[in-house]
Amino acid sequence: MKRTFVDASQMELEDKVVSIKRVTKVVKGGRNMKFTALVVVGDKNGHVGAGLGKAAEIPEAIRKGKENAIKKLISLPLDENGSVPHDFIGKFGGSTVLLKRAPEGTGVIAGGPVRNVLELAGYRNIRTKSLGSNNKQNVVLATIEGLSQLKTPEEVAKLRGIPVEQLLQ
Repeated sequence: MKRTFVDASQMELEDKVVSIKRVTKVVKGGRNMKFTALVVVGDKNGHVGAGLGKAAEIPEAIRKGKENAIKKLISLPLDENGSVPHDFIGKFGGSTVLLKRAPEGTGVIAGGPVRNVLELAGYRNIRTKSLGSNNKQNVVLATIEGLSQLKTPEEVAKLRGIPVEQLLQ
C-alpha cells in the first residue's frame, strides 16, 4: 500500500462534511446522544484526506473530523486533463469504487460521497461507479484507497526499468 502522507501546514485546505450521524447509547440513566461527522479535506491540487470526528455536539464533531482528515492527507497523481492516470478499483469494507479515465470536457461523473472526495482532490474529468455497499463512510474510504494506489507513467516505467516512451507505445 503506497500511502504518502503530506505536511498540511502550508496548504489552503477546503473541507466538506459528507455525513453527520446521531449515535445513541442506552445507559441506566437514559440515553446518551453523541454525533459522528465524516469530513473530507483537500486542496483541489492533488491532496485529499478523510476523517471521522465524534463528540457530544455537531460543531465539535466536525472540528475533530477535520483535524483527523488533515492528519491523513495523501498526495495523488493528476494527469494533464485533470483525470486519473489509469483505471482502478478501490475497495474498503463492503464498498467498491471503480475509477475510470475520462477525456477533457467530461466533468466529474460520480455519486455524492465519491464526488466530494474527487472535487476536493482536484480531479476535473473522471467517471466513477460505486459498487457493493453504499455506506457513505466505506464509499469515501474506498475512493481514497483507490486513489492512493494510482501510479504515474513515470513510476511504472521506473519499476519496470524501461524508459517512459517505451511504456507509452
